[in-house]
Amino acid sequence: METENNITTNSTVNALNSNAVTLTKELNWFVEVINARLRDFFSDEILSATADTPSVAAKTESSNTLDHALTNAPDLTGDHSIYSDFVAYYQLTTDERLLLMLALVPYVQPHLLDAFFAINKPLGRGYTEFGGVKGNRHGGFIPTIETALFLLSGNDLGNRFKLYQLFEPDHVFFAHNILQIDPAGNNEPFYCSTLTITEEYIDFFTTGKLRKPQFSPDFPAKRLTTGMEWSDLVVDEFTMEQLDEIRVWLQYGQTLHTDWGMAKKIKPGFKALFHGSPGTGKTLTAMLLGKLFKLDVYRIDLSMVVSKYIGETEKNLEKVFKKAENKGWILFFDEADALFGKRTGISDANDKYANQEIAYLLQRLEDYPGLVILASNMRNNVDEAFTRRLNAIIHFQKPQMRERLRIWDSAFSAQSNPPDKNNMQQIAHQHELSGGSIMNVVQYASLMALNRGDKKISVDDITLGIKKELKKEGKTM
Repeated sequence: METENNITTNSTVNALNSNAVTLTKELNWFVEVINARLRDFFSDEILSATADTPSVAAKTESSNTLDHALTNAPDLTGDHSIYSDFVAYYQLTTDERLLLMLALVPYVQPHLLDAFFAINKPLGRGYTEFGGVKGNRHGGFIPTIETALFLLSGNDLGNRFKLYQLFEPDHVFFAHNILQIDPAGNNEPFYCSTLTITEEYIDFFTTGKLRKPQFSPDFPAKRLTTGMEWSDLVVDEFTMEQLDEIRVWLQYGQTLHTDWGMAKKIKPGFKALFHGSPGTGKTLTAMLLGKLFKLDVYRIDLSMVVSKYIGETEKNLEKVFKKAENKGWILFFDEADALFGKRTGISDANDKYANQEIAYLLQRLEDYPGLVILASNMRNNVDEAFTRRLNAIIHFQKPQMRERLRIWDSAFSAQSNPPDKNNMQQIAHQHELSGGSIMNVVQYASLMALNRGDKKISVDDITLGIKKELKKEGKTM
């Protein structure tokens, strides 16, 4: 085992070293382009100030140098580093590679952008053409879209206009949440928006791994995991048949859209409503679907999403959808009534806005290419506008006697000694408990046995645990 770990560690180190070598070549080329662009820019200044023949010659030479630099990107063919594989996968152009480097440089070698701090002496401030801003704590130059346009096109308006397509929302850099734009606001030009690389891809290019987003106000969702397996799920046959449709979609949905050419005819993604009493397996099923297909499952924390302030709910949700885009995550909205619940008729401005909120949610759900699961205790609590667009509505009923016995049989620890089969059959027959309630009873009974210093789970402990569960529901035995 130690040898295998050492091999894995050495392999990881070698991969990162290889990636560092590739990035060094790319950064050297990036610096060559910056220097050539600045020489060309300042030769223009000299030419406009003196208009003499030597300056024209110097201008021609600097332009040739710039053209050479822009087309002299490192050949990454056969270089299977993390970065070069990324470039090959997305088939990036030289402009796209330079744009990616511009966004990455502040995080790996920020001093490479210090040249853009040059002062325009007649005006006593920086050059407008260079764009960029200075951060609150970061002492270096933070590029804006204007910086990118200057680097790639200089003062060539024709080329500048062609480059605008690099900053469209459907460009792979933004559609796949690789780069992000922070709009300037206050009616300032869009192109003075800052241009940054997302945290996941900073990690990817430096450590070789995509960071899992942490739960925070900027990402109000928690990753769900389980130690259980698909075979541990206990639901009735009809529910399992419906769940099988989701399983088949997760396995073949991409093939249906691409290989079978159905992308133009059917909407992307799969949307399902899980409804039923608490403890019937809705959350567990979502986790097991993710585990079965090695997909991350994120439960959206609606307490941090839903806001009374107009527009805030959409902004909070957009943070989640933006992060999740093209990652294959399963998004799980527990107690979805709070977000997707029925709305009343329009009687004031707030009601009117509520309908606008529904329109946003509908559009966002339809656009999401992965699996979205809405969970609710009652089907009728979810607005009809959403249910009409769902691919599946699945009822999780309380387990019947046969299902309850299966849950009881698999619930106890292998280290314990539960009551015999006859006792457990009687308990399963007499008490109509959900799977979640059964697990609460098992935990209670197991703790009581441990407290006695015993491995034997007694019927009395189980009975007392059942009484506690029923009392929580306002019932008695």
